[in-house]
Amino acid sequence: MSTIIGEALPNIPWQEKPEGTNSPVWRYSANPIIPRNAIPNSNSVFNSAVIPFEGGFAGVFRCDSRSVSMDIFAGFSEDGVNWNINHEPIVFEGDEEIIKREYRYDPRVCKIDDRYYVSWCNGYHGPTIGLAYTFDFKTFHQLENAFLPYNRNGVLLPRKIGGNYAMLSRPSDTGHTPFGDIFYSESPDLTFWGKHRYVMGTVDGDASAWQSKKIGPGPIPIETDKGWLLIYHGVINTCNGFVYRMGVALLDLDQPWKVKARSRNYILGPEELYECVGDVPNVTFPCAALTDAATGRIAIYYGCADTVTGLAFTTVDELISYMDEYPLEIEG
Repeated sequence: MSTIIGEALPNIPWQEKPEGTNSPVWRYSANPIIPRNAIPNSNSVFNSAVIPFEGGFAGVFRCDSRSVSMDIFAGFSEDGVNWNINHEPIVFEGDEEIIKREYRYDPRVCKIDDRYYVSWCNGYHGPTIGLAYTFDFKTFHQLENAFLPYNRNGVLLPRKIGGNYAMLSRPSDTGHTPFGDIFYSESPDLTFWGKHRYVMGTVDGDASAWQSKKIGPGPIPIETDKGWLLIYHGVINTCNGFVYRMGVALLDLDQPWKVKARSRNYILGPEELYECVGDVPNVTFPCAALTDAATGRIAIYYGCADTVTGLAFTTVDELISYMDEYPLEIEG
C-alpha cells in the first residue's frame, strides 16, 4: 500500500473502476466534461488546470478563441465536473514589460503556502514559462518569466526542496518541438532559476515507443511516502503525425531529478472519439490532478484532441503497482 502525503478531499470527483478494466486509469463516463464552446467566443477548451478552492474548485483554463488566439481564463466549480468559466481572459498585474501578451497556453496551478501559483507557456519572443500568483482567482500578480525562450510545460512542485522553490520543465524550440526531455530547476525567490538537472528523456527503439519522440511534465507532482508521483505526457511520431499519451514515473523526494521508477507502458492514450478527432487528433494531454490523501484517489484532468477537456480516475496504488508490473529500465 502507498500513501499520498497531503490533505483529504472528500468531495473529489470520482467513479469506481469498471469491471473488466485492465488499464490503471479509467475515463469518466460522461466525458468530455467541458465542451469546445463552453464560453461564447471559444473554439476549444483544453489543457487546463484545476485545484481545490474554498470548499469547491477553481481553475485556469486554456480557451482558444474563434480567431484561434491562445489565452487563459479563470473558472469555478462546486463539484469539479460542471464548470463556470469567465468569458474574458485573465488580466495580469505586474511589470509592463512582462505582462505584454504574445500568447498564453497550457496552464498549471500549484498551491504553496498561502497562495496559488499559475505557470503556463508564455510568449516572450518565443515560448517560455510564465509565472503568477493569486489568492482568489480574481486578481493575478505576474512574476518574472522563469526561463529564457525556449521552454514549455513548466510545473512547480507543491513544496520547497532544500529551502528552494522547484520546477520541472521541458526545454524546446520555436516551433512544434520535435524533441523534448524533462529537466529540474530550483529558485530561492521565483525570480532567479538555477541548479538545472536532467530528470529523464525519451526512449529509443521499441522498448517504450509511445514516448520515443518527446516527453514533458503533466500535473503538479503528487507527494507520496515512496516518492514524487509524476504523471507526464509522451509522444510518438507516426506516419499520421504525433500521438500524445500519458505515462507515470516516481521521483526521489529529496532529490527529484533522480528517477526511482518509471512505467514502460502508457497509462492512458487516445481511444475515444473525442480524443482521436478534433483540432489536433490523437491527443490525451494531462495538466491537473486532484488527490484525496484519505483514500488515495486521483482525478486527472486532461486535454482531448486539443479541443475539449476530459476527466479520468486512478489511485496511487494503481499507478505504483503498474510501474512495478511493467517497469522501464532506469538510465544510470
